[in-house]
Amino acid sequence: MNFKILSLLFSAFLFLSFTGHSQNRAQRAKWEKLGVRAVNYGLDKDDIHVGAKEGGYTKLKVVVTGGALNMHKMVVTYMNGEKEEIELRHNFTKGSSSRIIDLNGQKRLIKNIRFFYDTKNLTRSKAKVIVFGRK
Repeated sequence: MNFKILSLLFSAFLFLSFTGHSQNRAQRAKWEKLGVRAVNYGLDKDDIHVGAKEGGYTKLKVVVTGGALNMHKMVVTYMNGEKEEIELRHNFTKGSSSRIIDLNGQKRLIKNIRFFYDTKNLTRSKAKVIVFGRK
């Protein structure tokens, strides 16, 4: 009977150890800055070139500073030539950020991110778009 209890406790300990380890690894995953673009006034599009040397990513996040803009969509081009269109349709205010964007598939090597926007800036301060990635 004591052996069964000890065995059960040991199994629970192993389960909690492995679960805690994966959570710690997920918590350690940090957002890396992939690029920054100062945007023009009006309706426009801009590119951020990433490249394979940065590694593969599973998630993206967009942060806007300096001014406001209306982001319509992003098109992510992967190193293998595939493209993923991500509808954002979000009005960013100065200092705001997007939702966390899950990329299709597992870790993907990103070649380029093109974003389509129009500015809504009455202060005449140009907005900056910063794209972050997480592995």
